[in-house]
Amino acid sequence: MTQDLYSLLAPPWPHRRGMSKSTAFLVFDIETVSDGRLLQRVRYPDEPELSPAEAVAKQRAELMEKTGSDFVPATFQVPVSVAIAKVGVDYGLQGLVTLDRPRFRPQVIVKHFWQGWMQYGMPTFVTFNGRGFDLPVMEMGAFRYGVSVPEWFTTSGPGYTQPRNRFNPSGHLDVQELLTNFGASRLNGGLDLCATLLGKPGKMDTKGYMVQDLWEAGETERIDDYCQCDALDTYFVFLRTMVMQGKVPLAREGELVAQAREVIAEKAETNPALGEYLAQFKPWEPVDDEGTGFVH
Repeated sequence: MTQDLYSLLAPPWPHRRGMSKSTAFLVFDIETVSDGRLLQRVRYPDEPELSPAEAVAKQRAELMEKTGSDFVPATFQVPVSVAIAKVGVDYGLQGLVTLDRPRFRPQVIVKHFWQGWMQYGMPTFVTFNGRGFDLPVMEMGAFRYGVSVPEWFTTSGPGYTQPRNRFNPSGHLDVQELLTNFGASRLNGGLDLCATLLGKPGKMDTKGYMVQDLWEAGETERIDDYCQCDALDTYFVFLRTMVMQGKVPLAREGELVAQAREVIAEKAETNPALGEYLAQFKPWEPVDDEGTGFVH
């Protein structure tokens, strides 16, 4: 291993008063690109002359013509950025990191992701729509690169106690599933809508559909910065769902948001993208009974 997992995931700032030292949640987001070599071997075995980039371009064009979207299926994707917000048992933001920056090697990202989860005592994963994409990509990464994670992939004991069980929030809490009652309704607008409702930046200049082209253009840190902002938005949406569940009082949520802003401000000293995030950061204000309730 090229770097110690604790140096990767531990917060680089002093412990703050009121912030728990115990990490209870790992709120994360990933960005991926298509594996052109795998696409060529599986989708186009009769065209060995195709380069990886050409195989990706051909698959995207075919998908666009067929479905109206050029997004390659998750099974052909590898992670090139994983942003993790460490959250304490008190729901306070302890730190924000990305894995294997600035090299962004998928195999290293996958290994550090799973090894870090185990070394931190298997905290609850928190994602937005991660049930359908983020975690499956990281699980397939464990398969692809031969990473042993018996604590996650266990099939021992009752199904409802296993961390991969869809209805076991102690293993993984997908905020979108919580808000849609496990898919009973649709959440049009997704993370961007939820973050906007809370006054947080939501989608900024970089969008998910741009990641493949940015990767091929060598703009790897721009992808990583985008991933961090999505992880932060997910954290703030997660906090509000904890208010809904009665685990965090509304007044306490405001305190936690203020603490998180301090954490982000420290990171922004060396990361201009986080400075831009803060520039678009607005405090959430409750609407009184005479108000319209609309976002202004």
